[in-house]
Amino acid sequence: MGDVSNLSKIESIKSMKSTINKLENALSQMTNNGANTTLVKKRLHAVYIGLAMLEHVWNQSPLHYTQEDLTEARKVITGLLPSIENSYVKSKTGSPQRTLLERRIKALEQSIQAIDEIVTK
Repeated sequence: MGDVSNLSKIESIKSMKSTINKLENALSQMTNNGANTTLVKKRLHAVYIGLAMLEHVWNQSPLHYTQEDLTEARKVITGLLPSIENSYVKSKTGSPQRTLLERRIKALEQSIQAIDEIVTK
């Protein structure tokens, strides 16, 4: 995945964990409200895999996912990007929200890249 600074690695892993937290909170609220949780569960699973991929590539942690899991996660994460990018465009320059979205986009793109490296081996 090329040269990625330690700061960038830390920010990306933190961003993925933040995304997981956000999705877990959404899942909890939706479950309490009796809403359909299928999509959130799918996204949460994909982001867990994305985080595992970054930790695997950068920290050599073990990877316990099949090619099929990775391919599906890549598809789901790729599907998340347009709405996050849209929110980013609408956010104010220099705002904390914009920084958060910028890091989230970068982290998701890096996880896609990490999946691509494993899937194409």
